[in-house]
Amino acid sequence: MLLAGLVCGLSVQSAVAEKPTNPADPAKVLRFVFIAAETGYDPAVVNDLYSSHVVYAINEGLFTYDYLARPAKLVPRTAEALPEVTDGGRTYTIRLKKGIYFTPDPAFGGKKRELTMADYVYSYERLLDPKIHSPNGWMFEGKIKGMDQLIADAKKTGKFDYDRKVEGFELIDRYTLRIHLTKPDFNLGMILAHQPAGAVAREVIEKYADGSGWVMSHPVGTGAYQLEKWVPGSRTTLVANPQYRGYIWDFKAGTDPEDQKIVAQMKGKHMPQIGRVEIYDMIEDQSRWLAFQNDEVDQFQLEGPLVPQALENGKLKPELVKKGVQLSRIVDPEQSDYYWNMKDPIVGGLTKDKIALRRAIGMAHDVKQEIQVVWNGDAVPLEYPIPPGVVGYDPNYKSSIQYDPDAANLLLDKYGYKIGPDGWRTLPDGKPLVIHYSVRAGSASQEQSEMWKKTYDKIHIHMIGDVKPFPEILKAEKQCKLQSRTNPWFADYPDGDNFMQLFYGPNTYATNNGCSIIPEYDKLYEQSQQMPAGPERDVLYHKMARILEVYMPYRMGYARYRNMLSQPRVMGYKKHPVVHGEWEFMDIDKTK
Repeated sequence: MLLAGLVCGLSVQSAVAEKPTNPADPAKVLRFVFIAAETGYDPAVVNDLYSSHVVYAINEGLFTYDYLARPAKLVPRTAEALPEVTDGGRTYTIRLKKGIYFTPDPAFGGKKRELTMADYVYSYERLLDPKIHSPNGWMFEGKIKGMDQLIADAKKTGKFDYDRKVEGFELIDRYTLRIHLTKPDFNLGMILAHQPAGAVAREVIEKYADGSGWVMSHPVGTGAYQLEKWVPGSRTTLVANPQYRGYIWDFKAGTDPEDQKIVAQMKGKHMPQIGRVEIYDMIEDQSRWLAFQNDEVDQFQLEGPLVPQALENGKLKPELVKKGVQLSRIVDPEQSDYYWNMKDPIVGGLTKDKIALRRAIGMAHDVKQEIQVVWNGDAVPLEYPIPPGVVGYDPNYKSSIQYDPDAANLLLDKYGYKIGPDGWRTLPDGKPLVIHYSVRAGSASQEQSEMWKKTYDKIHIHMIGDVKPFPEILKAEKQCKLQSRTNPWFADYPDGDNFMQLFYGPNTYATNNGCSIIPEYDKLYEQSQQMPAGPERDVLYHKMARILEVYMPYRMGYARYRNMLSQPRVMGYKKHPVVHGEWEFMDIDKTK
């Protein structure tokens, strides 16, 4: 399991470079691919995996993860050290490195702008500003002393007072922040490493927050890269940040044999080396594969539909090995589940007939067949809400919801979902029963829709596939407007809490995309948050998983393998389970 505890580790800036300028070579260009369109680059607003790649590269958090350590290990990023945790997990004291500067921007009036702890307080408060409606507010909601009153006042007045002091964010000095929590939180260090906790400057936000979308397209940070150009849904270009302080690559090899090769390639280099990152949005699988084969891109994710063209039994085909193509493969710390909108009048609600409907649908779906058909076997089925590789995962847990279409039909018969003359079931009141299943564009998504159509056909329910652009899907589900969808969630931090919070009622309109509010679940979740990882918390997690199976707002699905293919010229790359956009740790061999 991944253990990302609060232990000392190597900082990515453990050896600050002596040179005052970024060493990145403009001639070293990495061409990367997004398999779905990004939504923008404001850390407080974005909530998709692809945008997070860029946010991580631009807006630095206080902490991050060691590049090579497995299990994942939390390390300082802009902080001097890991936090000092006192008062039984209620107080965190963090000290910031001095001499870190934002990328120059007109908002700073021509002055050099140093990063301070006040910037982090402002960035965290933006996640809680009611006007912003951040999907990442769950990271701090209900946790910071005095913050609830500030939020309540903001809702009354329509304005969040960023100048008002809050007990929970105590600024000791420019470089020291003490966070006072309302209750213990043993994951706060990892939460502060999550991309939305990256620092932004208030001057920048206020200059560009004019409703034009400029904040999303004008990120300014302290990271290794800065945004040069963004064409939404098409292309993003990053260039090395000339103000970045740099570091000497000195990560330690783990047990993976590939680590030794990476260390040999990279040790002692002044980072970052790559001067330019060009990111292309390629929705269609074959387009990505052809672009890679034609050497038009350097790195891309090989999803299930393409796996047979490149892999055999999880390994590269001999012809690709001969060409020098590289594969980095992990089981993603991911939970792809299926949700039914609990606020929807057709599939939502906690009455027995609605519960029966959702349970029947869940029993009618063959997850293992979907893995074979859609993902070419390149995924593992999930019985438990917490996936492999994450603290709290239980490999021996067996869900009470198993594939049984005959039992599903009997359950629907029992609760009055009758089959009409046209062969389709109706609602118990005789009205038509039609369910919409939403997917983004792409061949894998189309196959998912077809698989679900077959599932609904087995139980005589009329299903309509609904194809939407990815950004529209994300927006609609945050408003509880989608009826059903396959919902992938990748670990923000490698602890079970990050997955169990997906079903917590107050996280509706944020991370709880099924919009479920189940009081029994919520009570147990609140208890679990006050416990460190361990057997006592696991007992609660088991109870919570059973509650989900009873009410069935979600059906557990699978965790996919992440296969990252790289051209021979790419050096030092290893897919990290939590960090995305690992460009500052890599290099390009210009001779290849």
